[in-house]
Amino acid sequence: MAFEIPQDLHPDLMPLAWLLGRWEGRGHGDYPTIEKFEFGQQVDFSHNGKPYLHYVSQTYVVGEDGTKQRPLAVETGFWRPKPDNKLEVVLAHPTGFAEIWYGEIEGAKVEMRTDVIARTATAKEVAAGHRLYGLVKGELLWAYDMAAEGQPLQPHLWATLVRV
Repeated sequence: MAFEIPQDLHPDLMPLAWLLGRWEGRGHGDYPTIEKFEFGQQVDFSHNGKPYLHYVSQTYVVGEDGTKQRPLAVETGFWRPKPDNKLEVVLAHPTGFAEIWYGEIEGAKVEMRTDVIARTATAKEVAAGHRLYGLVKGELLWAYDMAAEGQPLQPHLWATLVRV
């Protein structure tokens, strides 16, 4: 799908312009405390002319025919590019935790790590995270490593999405 940079895009967002739009696809999950699983995903990166992207990710169980069966996880937040290809990201989850991530933008690749994770008394214990996003042959590939529930940092989720 052809992509055009919006004319009203804030100049600070140019390093992240390749993320704009809606992305959909399939992913996989694994972790020592859960069964392996597959999921569908929709990710939206939007802007309003200010120097940040609004990000929303929604995952869902997919039926054998590929249809959405039921929701899984949701996260939302803001991606804020800074000078020298630095990136600050603030994410919130309805399961009771919020994260601050710091990373770097390197062409069509973003790599970031958690700095702070705050959680409510009823949220699961998430201690650290590492994420990688990249545009490869027109597809958005991403991976998330997580340290949680007493487990060390290790692969947890990964997916391949296409712009729709």
